[in-house]
Amino acid sequence: MSNFIQQQRLTRRTVLRGVGACVALPWLEVMSPQRLTASSNVLLNNSTVSSGQKPLRMAFFYVPNGMHMPDWKQTGERLKSTPILKPLEKYLDRINVFSGLSLRGAEALGDGPGDHARSVAAFLTGAHPKKTDGKAIRNGVSIDQVLAQKLGDRSKLPSLELGTEPSAPAGRCDSGYSCVYTSNVSWRTETSPVAKEINPQAVFDRLFGTSDASTSRDAEIRNAQRRRSILDLVADDTRRLQRQLGSVDQQKLDEYLYSLHEIEKRVKNSETLVQIEIDVPDYPRPDGVPRQYEDHVTLLLDMMALAFQADVTRISTFMFANAGSNRSYRNIDVADGHHDLSHHGNNEDKQGQISKINQFHMSLFSRFIERLATTQELDGSVLDHSLILYGSGIADGNRHNHNDLPIMTIGSGDGRFETGKHFDLPNHTPLTNLYLTMMQASGLAEPSFSDSNGIIQGLTIEQ
Repeated sequence: MSNFIQQQRLTRRTVLRGVGACVALPWLEVMSPQRLTASSNVLLNNSTVSSGQKPLRMAFFYVPNGMHMPDWKQTGERLKSTPILKPLEKYLDRINVFSGLSLRGAEALGDGPGDHARSVAAFLTGAHPKKTDGKAIRNGVSIDQVLAQKLGDRSKLPSLELGTEPSAPAGRCDSGYSCVYTSNVSWRTETSPVAKEINPQAVFDRLFGTSDASTSRDAEIRNAQRRRSILDLVADDTRRLQRQLGSVDQQKLDEYLYSLHEIEKRVKNSETLVQIEIDVPDYPRPDGVPRQYEDHVTLLLDMMALAFQADVTRISTFMFANAGSNRSYRNIDVADGHHDLSHHGNNEDKQGQISKINQFHMSLFSRFIERLATTQELDGSVLDHSLILYGSGIADGNRHNHNDLPIMTIGSGDGRFETGKHFDLPNHTPLTNLYLTMMQASGLAEPSFSDSNGIIQGLTIEQ
């Protein structure tokens, strides 16, 4: 008989195991601190796990080509709804919008054209990337990877990098800048970008596959297992667990497993993703992107939400498209390319189409936020225990400016951040000041990050 049945205690580190599979659990009432002791461990199917602290998630979302800035404009301290915030209107009291933030590392600084490449490379690093289309790339370490290196041992995956277009290992993409810069927002070291994953099947396998060498078999067995549902592989552990749960926890577990099963089906049914030709000069139009962009984004963000819910990872990044993307959005009646439209020359029609693209991206993002907000754990929701940043390294795509950027955060980080506010900061306040504030809110006693010169005053709440 399993020690789990004898103890009837679970923690956030408890997992369901089967041959070739490992499924983390969502928060259940039986995991509450009142039901656990500091020394409690759980044995489930010969897997020892220990109780963990309340998880804080952080995610960073990048949108290319800047924004239609009038849709972001805020006045006063209290946050107001604007066209781009319309999809998130019900969560205004959990959002902060910032004016005055800048990204000096994305400026030319004597290097000439290449604002799109620099805007991505500098977005999470604050660094000014070395202008090269060869092997001698150099940038900086990104905020997500600092967090992953410091806090990543608290979850199965230190970080999760996602996007809709592949990361490039080389090539010339933007006025002498390597495609490495235009397609990677996450950097582990100054010379090592972290490639994002665009294939939903690969993401699913990474989140819920096992890394336990004792479960390894030959390739034929592994391939046969992949054709089975992951829930079938952990069925024995699931049945043992369900017998020990109260009615409320049984319902939560059923909802979680149903959600996992639905995503698994969508992954298996998703269309084959075609690699995009990117090794061409200056702002190439994506060629061969998934036919259903909306489904692609939604599926990836659902898996990110599931990873947060199951505490598989606490740090993630997402790129809606690579720098200079010229994707068209015919599903919302925008036939022209995004990058072409961003050079609007103050044409009202083009600006209106940019606004539609921005609102479409935000609507996809809002579904992710809705999922976090409606997933309960401990004394709140997953969103309550998150700090999520959304924005771009370019403000107006026509000007290619990197000051007064469109930046917002959502979530209080379990009460660490004030929310529902517009922070009207002095112009050219480093974006990295916000990152430093987020780092310190996560418990890291870092004095600075990249080119930061302080924290955002009035943003954090004393704990």
